[in-house]
Amino acid sequence: MPFDATRAAIAAMGTTLTPDLLGQVRALFDAEQAALTQAVPAAAVDLAYGPHERHRLDLYGTPGDAPKPVLVFVHGGGFLRGDKGGSEAETWPNAAVGRMAAQAGMIGAVINYRLAPDHTWPAGSQDVLAALDWLAAHVADHGGDPQRIVLVGTSAGAVHVAGAIRLRPDLAARGAVLLSGLYGHTPLDERDQLYYGNAQDYAGRAPGEAITATTLPLLVAIAEFDPPRFQAEFLGLMADRLARHGTMPRGYIASGHNHYSMAMHLGSSDRRLADEIIAFVHAICA
Repeated sequence: MPFDATRAAIAAMGTTLTPDLLGQVRALFDAEQAALTQAVPAAAVDLAYGPHERHRLDLYGTPGDAPKPVLVFVHGGGFLRGDKGGSEAETWPNAAVGRMAAQAGMIGAVINYRLAPDHTWPAGSQDVLAALDWLAAHVADHGGDPQRIVLVGTSAGAVHVAGAIRLRPDLAARGAVLLSGLYGHTPLDERDQLYYGNAQDYAGRAPGEAITATTLPLLVAIAEFDPPRFQAEFLGLMADRLARHGTMPRGYIASGHNHYSMAMHLGSSDRRLADEIIAFVHAICA
């Protein structure tokens, strides 16, 4: 679908997050992403990075003449659901980000992690760190450079990436890309209590201060049609970074996209955000 038509369709959907909205967004990219599934098959699937059944990751991209940068994608799902996708055409969501990385000359890693309500704070962030440790030890066997790993998370995945930085400020990654995340600049949503606990717990567990303070290179993005709460989080983080460091991190507003299409369109013909992420990786991994 041409970009103008896609933007008009997404604008008409509004900003309220519903299961129906998720399906509508997916339909916009199904054909294009199914083709990408055929063009870029997985190089390795369901590699175990820990003992839990959700401790699995898939790799995309093949070894080259030299070790390649590694892009690690952490999916969203409101802390309660989500999956890394797979090798079948109908399971392209999230896996498409790994394929995008492979097409850009990187090794893409797409992970699963433990979900609430069975696994509460800080389980998701601990799993990001476990996957990072596994990749540091093993990705060279698959053509990746363990010294050039960049984390990318969307929605709850962005929260878990930010939380990983909170738990381990000196984590062995070159940088992080945070797409439409929640960092502690707005009140706790009732649904998020299943992961964080009550409002008092949230105040002490949200990763905002760690993300404000970190010197790790960041790319922070928001969608034009993200819900207002997510947009307020983006602005709050940018303002805090400016106050703390005298400059904002690299930032991006994805015009024509909403909370769900932010990650779903990566790998499609709309290259704007993909190119921004790839340029960020090249800049910090040179």
